[in-house]
Amino acid sequence: MRLHEYQAKDVFADAGIPTPPSALATTVEEVVEQAEEIGYPVAVKAQVHVGGRGKAGGILLAEDETEAREAAEDILGMDLKGYTVEKVLVEGAVDFKNELYVGVTMDRGAGQPVAMVSTQGGVDIEEVAAEDPEAIAREHIDPAFGMHPYQARKAVYDAGVPKEVARDVASVLTTLYDLWEDTDASDAEINPLMITEDDEVIAADAVLNVDDDALFRHADLAEMEDEAAEDDLEAKANEYGFDYVRLDGNVGIIGNGAGLVMTTLDLVDYYGGEPANFLDIGGGAKAERVTNALDMVFSDENVDAVVFNIFGGITRGDEVAKGINEALGQFDQIPKPVVVRLAGTNAEEGREILNDELVTVEETLEGAVQRTVEYAEDEQ
Repeated sequence: MRLHEYQAKDVFADAGIPTPPSALATTVEEVVEQAEEIGYPVAVKAQVHVGGRGKAGGILLAEDETEAREAAEDILGMDLKGYTVEKVLVEGAVDFKNELYVGVTMDRGAGQPVAMVSTQGGVDIEEVAAEDPEAIAREHIDPAFGMHPYQARKAVYDAGVPKEVARDVASVLTTLYDLWEDTDASDAEINPLMITEDDEVIAADAVLNVDDDALFRHADLAEMEDEAAEDDLEAKANEYGFDYVRLDGNVGIIGNGAGLVMTTLDLVDYYGGEPANFLDIGGGAKAERVTNALDMVFSDENVDAVVFNIFGGITRGDEVAKGINEALGQFDQIPKPVVVRLAGTNAEEGREILNDELVTVEETLEGAVQRTVEYAEDEQ
């Protein structure tokens, strides 16, 4: 479960992490009222589950009532990467001199939690990791013992955090790890952790994603689930019985098995693309399920091309191909390029059946992913 920023900040503040004064608003008048109470300048921040809100116009600063009203009118109701903004966080603006990143997640390669610190906060941390990985200090944690104080200090020191605030940043990192562990989170991040002119540290953003399977242990967090509402596509996925996660890229991914979909995600990233979703339609690929899956992916305005990775096991490849043809035949016009990789039982027969006027057929997964990434780049 992904918490909204305002929900995560409540959790962080309760744990002792400094956060700016803030209040939730759902109307223009509420934004103005809350801004007056907090005191200008304020930031008006869209509360939707997407990254890059600032670049997309979902975060605006306001110096007075007129600007607060204009910001609220611009953001409330806007379509932000496929999400309709229905609520905003009105937050006291922070006068800062530096922005840091701190985060805790699971390093599945190492099989351990990892705490991370970087002095390049305020930007997409994935970009930092790709372009300058040495800019992120990492400290692996033995979950049997938790984070030792020296590990937090080491991560802060290795990142090059100024000594004036090093102790406070280490304290925030330790608290963040404790929260990550206590809430059964998959990710806990602050980006940016702002450093003020008075050398105070303040969490200007908050990310907390909790494992759905652990919510029975966290009644207080489970109560937030309805408030952290799904977007229309996620709701539709539940209706169809699909395992679906919306991402920020433009390459739509459909597969019939979690392993197949995860592999496809990795290859899209490897070949320079950005996945738009994780969509597992489950065993088999009958026409109705294929139609529903394509309808979902085509409805995502971020998607520029779709890769369909199907393995015919119990369901034969020729039956899968018939299902894909039937599903695509129900669309008056195929809105986005579709690439199909079909393997397994009767895969060759299935590839011959596929209508190559509607889809591009590739024999290998690598070829299918590369072709889809190319299509997505051409569409931009």
